[in-house]
Amino acid sequence: VMVWLRRCTHYLFIVVVAVNSTLLTINAGDYIFYTDWAWTSYTVFSISQTLMLIVGATYYLTFTGVPGTATYYALIMTVYTWIAKGAWFSLGYPYDFIVTPVWLPSAMLLDLVYWATKKNKHPLILFGGVLVGMSLPLFNMVNLITVADPLETAFKYPRPTLPPYMTPIEPQVGKFYNSPVALGAGAGAVLACTFAALGCKLNTWTYRWMAA
Repeated sequence: VMVWLRRCTHYLFIVVVAVNSTLLTINAGDYIFYTDWAWTSYTVFSISQTLMLIVGATYYLTFTGVPGTATYYALIMTVYTWIAKGAWFSLGYPYDFIVTPVWLPSAMLLDLVYWATKKNKHPLILFGGVLVGMSLPLFNMVNLITVADPLETAFKYPRPTLPPYMTPIEPQVGKFYNSPVALGAGAGAVLACTFAALGCKLNTWTYRWMAA
């Protein structure tokens, strides 16, 4: 009975974490609307995607103990996103926010670290976290390359007027220097290690809760 309880809890966790990861990253393409603040938004959204991917992927990976499941988790997130964006598309929103599977290559790196270190979770947290954190902002740039022209999209799908405290003082003032990829990668590399550790800890908590 305990085996089946634990297994069902595991599947429940995967669904809950994957759905929430997807919901939290679903609007991560919205930086194409904020043309004045595009790079700032891009950096913040890259970090959020990094953290949501790694916490779920690490949890899944350490629970199964099978290298490859992190990539499978990223595939789940990707498919969920396609479905959700398809729903948005039916409402008249553009579909080309996150049609590119940007999470997959980073998840593959996570799997590679887990396999190469013989399923040692400490290198997984440290090396895997750094690799995912540094790589995802780079892969996320593919979104900017492949999506429609931001200005054209912004005029085609206008947003409601921003409140005064959200209105940029002047165009481009929100830029983080000249490299949003580098800033996102730097911050992501540090924070992703913490979230990878959280993914491992969630696994431990699940087992302890089921064993109680």
